[in-house]
Amino acid sequence: AQVLFCTLNTPQVDMEKLLGGQIGLEDFIFAHTRGRTKLVQVLKSEEALGLTITDNGAGYAFIKRIREGSVMARTPQVGVGDVLEALDGRSLVGARHFEVARLLQELPRGQHFQLSLTEPRRAWDVLPPRSGGRAGVPSLGSGRGTLRLRSRGPATVQEQPSAFEERAIAKVDDLLESYMGIRDSEL
Repeated sequence: AQVLFCTLNTPQVDMEKLLGGQIGLEDFIFAHTRGRTKLVQVLKSEEALGLTITDNGAGYAFIKRIREGSVMARTPQVGVGDVLEALDGRSLVGARHFEVARLLQELPRGQHFQLSLTEPRRAWDVLPPRSGGRAGVPSLGSGRGTLRLRSRGPATVQEQPSAFEERAIAKVDDLLESYMGIRDSEL
């Protein structure tokens, strides 16, 4: 529920790099999670708001592009990657991008409306420095984890053993192999 969308090979919120098709062995997947929620009042002063909207297929429609010089480009609180959560109090969660676009297009020109948006958290905002965490920022682990994506159920981070634990595992494996003929690091 925390992952909004994923990008391929960039930690930046780059809508041209959305994860969608084939993934190669050399590719990296970056998960963009929920950041702060914003309530934005907008006046629809033109017929078009200047938004390109897409969705992740899992219930979140978000802003893919903002046309330069448009109504939304002049609204500084709105940014690329923002998830459209609600329009005038009506939830947009679960709506496809074309449904959200239609609702925005149907708003009469000259009308004020309120958008509830959630911006993606920036990776550099949550990562503590290598030497240790900042005051008030929770530790994100050792940095030796693997993100496990599952077809059913939530994604989890599986921590990898420390260098000390790896040496201990290797010694136990050596003992098991010499006495019992068994070598299994998962044992």
